[in-house]
Amino acid sequence: MNWDDLRHFGALVQAGSLSEAARRLNVEHATVARRIAALEAELTLTLVDRRGRRWVPTADGLRIAEIARRMETEAQAIRRAAQGAQRALMGTVTISAPPALGAARLAAPMVALQNTHPGLTIRLIGEVRSASLARAEADMAIRLSRPQEGDLTITRIGRMGFRLYAAPSFLAAHGPEEWRFIGNDGALTATPQQEALETAAAGRPITITASSVEIQHAVVRAAGGIALLPDFLGAEDPALIPVPPGKEMLSRDIFLLVHSELRRAAPIQAVASAIKTAFRQAPSGGNEEDGPSEDGSASDRQS
Repeated sequence: MNWDDLRHFGALVQAGSLSEAARRLNVEHATVARRIAALEAELTLTLVDRRGRRWVPTADGLRIAEIARRMETEAQAIRRAAQGAQRALMGTVTISAPPALGAARLAAPMVALQNTHPGLTIRLIGEVRSASLARAEADMAIRLSRPQEGDLTITRIGRMGFRLYAAPSFLAAHGPEEWRFIGNDGALTATPQQEALETAAAGRPITITASSVEIQHAVVRAAGGIALLPDFLGAEDPALIPVPPGKEMLSRDIFLLVHSELRRAAPIQAVASAIKTAFRQAPSGGNEEDGPSEDGSASDRQS
C-alpha cells in the first residue's frame, strides 16, 4: 500500500473538503483526488461518496481514516524523536506566526540566523489560524493566546499593545461624532481586538472590515477611518497618530509554542533563542518591562 495515498485520504477527512486538504498538503486538489482514487482501487473499497463538489466519507472510509490518523500520529512521533536528537544546526524549522507580526519581528532575525548557519532552512508561515504542532504543520508557533492543551513547551516572549490609530487628515476632517471605524473580518472577528473596537466605536459606524491587520493598516493610512492596530504597526508609522494620544486600549501576551519532544533539538533551540531575543529587543509591540517568562507545558497530547 502506498502510504502517501492513505495520508492524502486522511487529510481529506480531517480537513472536511478537497480544497482545504490540498491547501494543508500544499498540493493541487486534483492530486488529492487522484491519490484517493488510487487508494480505493488498491483496497477495492469506496471511501468517499462523491456528491458533486462535496466529498463525504463512507462508513468504510471513516474506519480507514481513523486508522490513518493513528498511523500519522506514530509517524510524526518518529519524526520528532529524530529531530529531538539532532545536535547539528542543520535541517528545516517551520514557524507559524500571525502574518503582520511575523513580518515585523521575524524576518530580520531569521535572515541573520540563516546567514550564520547556512545549513538551516527556515520556513515562515504567516497564518491567522492555529497550526497543529502535533500533526507537524509547524515545529513552533507564535500565538496571542495560551493553549490549554497539547504536549507543548510554552514561553511568554512579550506583550502586544493595541491603540486606536488614525491619519491626521481624517481627524482634521471629521469630528468625534463623525468618526468611522475599520473593523475585523474573517477569523479576526472572534478576537478581543474586535470587542475592544466595538466598545470604542460606541455605536458609530464600522464602515470597512478587513481580514488582515495589514489591510486595516493600509485603510487607516488612506484616511479611511480609525482602527485598533498593534503598536508595532501604528506606533512605528509616522503617518499615523494614536486616538486619544497615549491611551492603550488592549494588551495581549505573545507566546512561543514548541512541541515538547523537539525542544532539545539544536536547530529548534537556535531558532527559539533568536525569536526570544528579537522580541526582547523590539521597540514596541513585543517587549515587556520585566522580560519574558517561562510558562511551562500544556497538559496533554492534543495541540
